[in-house]
Amino acid sequence: SGIMEVAIKRFVPNLSGVRSQLALLVIVVTILSAFVKNIGALAIMIPIAFQFARRSSVSPSIFLMPMAFGSLLGGLMTQVGTSPNVVVSRVREELTGTAFTMFDFTPVGAALAAAGTIFLVLFYWLLPVREKLGGSVNEAINIKNYLTEARIVRDSTVLGKTVADLMKLSGGDAVVTSILRNRTMRMTPLPDVVLKANDILLLEGDPVALDRLVSQGKLSVTGDRVGSDDTASEMVAIEAVIGESSPLIGWTAQRLALYDRFNVNLLAVSRHGERLDRRLAEIQLRLGDVIVLQGNAATIPEILRELGCLPLAERAILLGSVRKGIVPVTILALAMLATAFGLLPVSVAFFAAAVGMVLFRVIPVRDVYQSLDGPILIMLALLIPVSDSLRSTGATGVIAGELARLGTVLPAPGALMLILVAAMAVTPFLNNAATVLVMAPIAAEFAGDLGYRPEAFLMAVAIGAGCDFLTPIGHQCNTLVMGPGGYRFSDYPRLGLPLSFLVVIVAVPMLMIVWPMS
Repeated sequence: SGIMEVAIKRFVPNLSGVRSQLALLVIVVTILSAFVKNIGALAIMIPIAFQFARRSSVSPSIFLMPMAFGSLLGGLMTQVGTSPNVVVSRVREELTGTAFTMFDFTPVGAALAAAGTIFLVLFYWLLPVREKLGGSVNEAINIKNYLTEARIVRDSTVLGKTVADLMKLSGGDAVVTSILRNRTMRMTPLPDVVLKANDILLLEGDPVALDRLVSQGKLSVTGDRVGSDDTASEMVAIEAVIGESSPLIGWTAQRLALYDRFNVNLLAVSRHGERLDRRLAEIQLRLGDVIVLQGNAATIPEILRELGCLPLAERAILLGSVRKGIVPVTILALAMLATAFGLLPVSVAFFAAAVGMVLFRVIPVRDVYQSLDGPILIMLALLIPVSDSLRSTGATGVIAGELARLGTVLPAPGALMLILVAAMAVTPFLNNAATVLVMAPIAAEFAGDLGYRPEAFLMAVAIGAGCDFLTPIGHQCNTLVMGPGGYRFSDYPRLGLPLSFLVVIVAVPMLMIVWPMS
């Protein structure tokens, strides 16, 4: 509805220091993530992070990874903050007859969020030092491997000249990766190849260099289609990152008929850490890809929302109606109050809230279907009987017995730490909710074998499953910031490994205090 964006614009102070800007971003994302989906909280704040980066002439990579980690920490604070908390509550109800309540997670989660926020603000310099950037959004994004394609037309200044002549226009910051002639013949772009009319050039390089090459060479960007109702002055190009629920994921622009269905052109694609050598229309898009879309200035905000893409610049038009903002806030508050006072289970309260959002026309029905992640739902549905069968067949007892043999030589904090670290180790390779489904029964059995109550161990599983700070693939928030932040895979453990140690150090004593083990 845009209500969060308006609130942020109105109340965010005009900060100038990098550390104070980072503190504000991480704190806001962390608090929001306790009550809304963490990737949604992160998406709201990404444009603000880019504004701060431009204002301070620094790379946005300083802000984005700490924000992503903050969103994961914030999800630990409430039952609805992250899916592992919801799943572990169900497991506890099956084991003991009593589910965790809305704010049972808050004491430990808030301590972890506070400690993690302080760490991220003080030690963000552990991330690799990036070149200070300023100016345009292109510069702020720190992406230098855009792939685009352009056509040699009749009035091109490079018609009849060689590839080497064309490259002189880019100043060495862009290259021709391939030439398509007669639409089917792919040619190696050797320096002495003569350019002919209708040749399609696959170009890769710095956005500024690409723009200079296209304009000075008078090339035609192949995706540049303008509808009959649009004029050149109404057309704008915007950079955006593909979000987790985007219908673009797994599709090519050609198969999706992007222009015909959404009236936008795909002008360029960037995928961090991978060189793209296919035509734009043939590139299969992925979560976290940075794309450049061209469309009508009046409609592109709505199209971005429909495509599940997050703009990497401040939006001129909010993605919703702010006047309707009070409705979703009220519905969310009622759902949380109903669960907090024990009037309704979480599943019933928030399903009713989702139905209310549709009935009050806060979101269209099509968005509801797009928000359902089919593969994840199927995987979880299949893992529920797997989790049940682990218990019914005695497999959890066998695994827990082996762990208990190790646990008998460990003090109580060591046994709790073992489960927490095991969950952290498993979750990068398995969905976080799936990790809880598999590990929670084992943890409960393990606790019973050692003579402990299960609550602290179940909480440890939920915390471990919700804290993947070591890889860009273990959680969508980490994946989302990889491209815009220009991060490498190895950047994540540089900040994430000490943060993981901090989580273990804080979580174990807090769990033992809040959830006595005997």
